[in-house]
Amino acid sequence: MLGWIQSHETVFLLIAGASLLTFAAALAIVPWVVVRIPADYFADQRRPETFKIRRHPPVAWLLLVIVKNFFGGVFVVSGIIMLVLPGQGVLTILLGIALINFPGKFRLERWIVSRGPTLRFINHLRRKRGRPFLVLEGTTKPAGDDLV
Repeated sequence: MLGWIQSHETVFLLIAGASLLTFAAALAIVPWVVVRIPADYFADQRRPETFKIRRHPPVAWLLLVIVKNFFGGVFVVSGIIMLVLPGQGVLTILLGIALINFPGKFRLERWIVSRGPTLRFINHLRRKRGRPFLVLEGTTKPAGDDLV
């Protein structure tokens, strides 16, 4: 392994740089997104209609979707590679999944958010920024009220 690293030093440095960049991006993006999610975003089984509206002309919207999915795919593939090489593999895969559009994505997001440790972390960030806790599907009170 050490011989491969020495003979492919540039590739190794690029992978290490991508890993650091992904980690820094996740540290900046995740709290920013989590605090901006409406408290009732996950309160229903379907994504709220206001988040489905296409606010751009069709060509611009299509280009945006293609670019977003492309980068999501790059993050997923990079994350899979980082599972065996140095890097933040799982975090990079999750970031890629968040960018990609696919059937059942909202249900997967809702499932991930509803897990105890994830929900506690999200509500901790929201509380620090003065935002209300998330309200999950089938509940009338904020989710994690007793968890945080």
